[in-house]
Amino acid sequence: MTAREKHLVELVDDGGRVLGETTVAAAHQPPGRLHRAFSVLLVDPRGRILLQQRAAVKTRFPLRWANACCGHPLPGESLVEAANRRLAEELGVDPVDLTEVGVYVYYAEDPATGRVEFEYDHVLRADVPADLPIRPDPDEVATLRWVDPHELEAELDVDPRAYAPWLGGVVNRLLRPARPVADVTRTGAPADKAPERSGGG
Repeated sequence: MTAREKHLVELVDDGGRVLGETTVAAAHQPPGRLHRAFSVLLVDPRGRILLQQRAAVKTRFPLRWANACCGHPLPGESLVEAANRRLAEELGVDPVDLTEVGVYVYYAEDPATGRVEFEYDHVLRADVPADLPIRPDPDEVATLRWVDPHELEAELDVDPRAYAPWLGGVVNRLLRPARPVADVTRTGAPADKAPERSGGG
């Protein structure tokens, strides 16, 4: 178990109200416990977003493409503080200004590791310069690429299993921030667009 698997996370209800806390490892054991998380989208001046291919050693959805970084605030920690901490740890990125564009509640089972994602996911956006210095940690990130989010939506339909199951919903919040902020799906994709049954969940 990695040190981060022992960190505490906030357990929440489907409205985001805190119910208690548990470890990262316990929250992701089947059948999963709903907990607070965040997904960061870094957007360059051309409107492209940074994707990372998750490292092979990740405990959930290794080697799948995902948004710039994800994580969990510690109990009582602000989303901005937690997100900038993870940006530094995973990508070596200095603190950025973050704006919440929505919340995405999703459930997905990882057939490769047997772990479960059941997250009340705050989607955070940062507009960054074209020459943003990035120094990824190879234990976290296999590789990086910048993509147009509209083209990514099409790619998600064609080859959903190449991507983390939450990515479709996260990108949906970026492109359509006025939509309802808490629709629960069992796939990690928007309810009207569910190409992957994640482990039969």
